Amino acid sequence: MQLIDGKAVAAQIKSEIAAEVKGIMAGGGKRPHLVAILVGHDGGSETYVANKVKACEECGFKSTLIRYEADITEEQLLAKVDELNNDADVDGFIVQLPLPKHIDEQKVTEAIDYRKDVDGFHPVNVGRLSIGLPCFLSATPNGIMELLRRYNIDTKGKKCVVLGRSNIVGKPMASLMMQKSLPGDATVTVCHSHTQNITEECLQADIIIAALGQPHFLKAEMVKEGAVVIDVGTTRVPDATRKSGFRLCGDVDFENVAPKCSFITPVPGGVGPMTIVSLMKNTLLAGKHEIYK
Repeated sequence: MQLIDGKAVAAQIKSEIAAEVKGIMAGGGKRPHLVAILVGHDGGSETYVANKVKACEECGFKSTLIRYEADITEEQLLAKVDELNNDADVDGFIVQLPLPKHIDEQKVTEAIDYRKDVDGFHPVNVGRLSIGLPCFLSATPNGIMELLRRYNIDTKGKKCVVLGRSNIVGKPMASLMMQKSLPGDATVTVCHSHTQNITEECLQADIIIAALGQPHFLKAEMVKEGAVVIDVGTTRVPDATRKSGFRLCGDVDFENVAPKCSFITPVPGGVGPMTIVSLMKNTLLAGKHEIYK
């Protein structure tokens, strides 16, 4: 069993990006600029955005964090999105989800200029992904593809089961694994809460990507010997022994599943760091106008 070290791969990619930014600056180019909008004080979002700001510094990007209280109106938020769309200095920006209940997340996502949508959530980017055109790829699936690439994990013709069908992970992940590229070229099955015989589906899989948000859902009896298991889950579980009062728990029963695997990602330190570094890659692409001229 080999542990897939997302932390180490992410550090390597950040240093590659920083070197490229240095080259851009030396040639008189513009420093890539990422803006993050954070509404309210959701604990997970606070941590995630803080990590994004830190990653921007490590990559040599300019970063701006815009904070609003949870009572901001939808109109005010949409006005700020419009302003950023028209700001030539801003290469890419994200509106951190989840948003307060009174704000329509889909409306906000669609208001973002798809050419600055470095989260890869806009329908234009989602549509282009589905037919294999260049686009900003959703960060978590893109990070997983990079891990598969850098660990030389064979995906061609392999049976891949994706657990979960969210717009952010499950659907784009399945789409990427189906593409005529490497990694990719896999035979993909998507399982969800209404899938029958989910254990049988998983037992046939060479690669399992678990993105359900249900702690320890994937058990050892659901995994065949030699499978590759990618754990996307990051559920906060109360833990009185931790200073934070919680610990991060994956969708995989790691202790019992790991011995059966050829490769497996830990939680934390697996997929998580790759999500942030994928956002950095998208920001660099936006700054260089490589996808949308």
